[in-house]
This record gives sequence, structure tokens and C-alpha cells, in this order.
Amino acid sequence: MTAAQLEHHLLYRLKFRQLRLLVAVDHHRNILKASKELNIAQPAATKSIRELEDIMNVPLFERSSRGVTPTLYGEVAIKHAKFMLSQVKQISEEITSISQGITGHINVGTLLAASPTLIPQSVLKLKEERPNITVTIIEGTNDKLMPALRTGDIDVVVGRLPEFREREGLKQDIIYDEPISIVSRKDHPLADHKNISFSDLKEYDWILPPPSTSLRRQIESEFRNAGLEPPLQSIESISILTNFTLLAETDMIAAMPNHVVENNNDLIKLPITFDAATSAVGISYRSDYTPSTAVNYFIETLKQVANEISDI
Repeated sequence: MTAAQLEHHLLYRLKFRQLRLLVAVDHHRNILKASKELNIAQPAATKSIRELEDIMNVPLFERSSRGVTPTLYGEVAIKHAKFMLSQVKQISEEITSISQGITGHINVGTLLAASPTLIPQSVLKLKEERPNITVTIIEGTNDKLMPALRTGDIDVVVGRLPEFREREGLKQDIIYDEPISIVSRKDHPLADHKNISFSDLKEYDWILPPPSTSLRRQIESEFRNAGLEPPLQSIESISILTNFTLLAETDMIAAMPNHVVENNNDLIKLPITFDAATSAVGISYRSDYTPSTAVNYFIETLKQVANEISDI
């Protein structure tokens, strides 16, 4: 089948309920569970998947006794199905916003730098000014959030901007520069030192961001530049609450954005120069994406709050 023939088949035979089923089957990796989610009979769901495979003339899932797994064709179809469904959601929200005032639902991915201050203050300001807009916050790292952003599961990602190699297909707005500090509890053994080296820091356990993050790579570079191997005795965590508790109750050390620790009375910034002392915090969204009215309003709210934060 040629691309033109397949396009013709999709235009005249494809149904949105099939796209919803396709995404649900991928999520559950089980046709029965997907059919229950969408409140349809399993035989009807199975038949619908078969019809999709007939339309595209390729197998979308591999069947086994444990469930189903997308084929390479299925992964492509699922990716575009998510995007098309997100566009339908956007159409409905745009029309409702015009007829009823600004409404809508926004899925926001957040990274560590934005979690404790920027996101909470922005959501509170948004709800005060536009109470009909609802927000879902998804916390994670770039390797998890960016794929969801590209498929339309997330509208925007807010936080430390990814490195160049992770920016394909994305647009980014820098909203402020966030200093990074090495932090510990107030009564840490290094707290009274006037000058600290990375060899001093090597003596203690660390809380590190995941290996996929640019901050982790920068921390490791700092140690290697000092002729040292990066910390081996460490915990990997992006949980703000967990990290605060570990730092407050142990001699562990971490690298954190300044605004993450400024309002925490249990923590201090250690006196050491960190070459990655500043990183750009911003908003990432798809380059082919036209934000809804609700998303645009939230982006403007983020920028207003970011200006207030950076002026403190």
C-alpha cells in the first residue's frame, strides 16, 4: 500500500473511538482492561483493533498469554493517536473558552527547579484569576517528561531547560536564571568551614539527580575536573520532601537550585564555587503546538511569577 492509499483509508475509515481504544490498549497492554476503561465489550474492542490493523495493513500489537505489546507500527500509530486526541481536547477547550469564558484543563510537567516555588505560586495565582481552569501537575525528569510532551500527554514542561540534544522538536522560553548551590543541614560538619573543596565533599554521601539529567552530569564533571571520581555512596532522588528530610537528618549533601532551599530553615549553602552555578529555568512546548487559551494564560502567569521570584 502506498502512502497516498493509506492516507485515503485513514481519512475515510478511521474513527476517533478507535484512536481512544488504541491508546487505552497501549496503556494497559491488555485488551480486556482497555475495553473496561472505555465501557465497551471485549469482543467489540478486539474487532476494532483488527479493523485498525486492516485499515493500515500492518500488525499493531503482538499477542501473548500475558497481554499485548505494540509493534514498531503500533508505536508509530499510538504516538500520532495521542497527538490527534490532544488536538481534539484543545478544540473543545478553545470553543468552550469562547462561549463560557476561559476554561480548560492543563497538564504541566515540572522539574526540580520549578517544583517548590514557581509552580505552586503560579497555580495559586491562576486559580485566583481564572478559577475555571484546572491544572494537573506531573513531576519527573526530562527523560520522562519530554516524550509525554511530544505526544501531547503534557501541554508544557516547566523547569531547568534540557541540553541541546534533548531539544529536538521543542520550543523553549527562558523565564529566569536559577543559581545552583551545594547544600547541607545547618549543623553539618562542614558548615563552619570558610573554604571547601570537592575533595572535602567526597567524604560525604550525596543525594544526586538521576544520570539522565544535565545537573547530574555537571556534578560529575566538577569532581572529575578536580581529579576525583564522582560520589559512589549516593541516593538518587528528585523528591523534594524526601531530599529535605534526608538533608535535615543526615550528613548528606546535595546540589539544588537556590529557590528550592531559600525558604527552608534547616538547610544552608556550603561555601564552595560550583561552575554550574547558574542554569536557565523556562517553559518547553512542542514546536508544532498552538497553545490553547488556558495554556497561554498559564504561560503568562508563569512569566509574571518568575519575574517576581527573580527580583527577590
